[in-house]
Amino acid sequence: MKYMMKICLFIFLCLSVTAGHGFAGEAKASARVLAKSTHSWNGNALPAYPEGTPEVTILRIRIPAGVTLPWHTHPVINAGVLISGELTLTTRSGKVLEMKAGDPIVEVVDTWHYGENKGAEPADIIVFYAGTKGNPVTVKE
Repeated sequence: MKYMMKICLFIFLCLSVTAGHGFAGEAKASARVLAKSTHSWNGNALPAYPEGTPEVTILRIRIPAGVTLPWHTHPVINAGVLISGELTLTTRSGKVLEMKAGDPIVEVVDTWHYGENKGAEPADIIVFYAGTKGNPVTVKE
């Protein structure tokens, strides 16, 4: 009986110490806004969402060091975060965005542009596209 009381006391003390804190040693969840905008990175207003069945696409894109992507455009709103490396984006009008790891982006829509990894390591970016079912999220030249 004494042994059982000691175990119950130990459990009670453990629960008291961790109550409201999740598991012992675990940090609390938090959120930080990385980007929130009505405009893309080049300053253009984002278009209205298209009619049709919504379809979300999430891509993790890896661009090796020294690689330049072809000219392309996105007919849908998209945003992402560069998780490693560096990336330079250039529009036909000459606007340039230099990104480094951790930077968010609200991408240009219906604007011809390309990306270039001028760095020494691969650039890894996760991009979320808010499109419609059956329609492309990227159109290459």
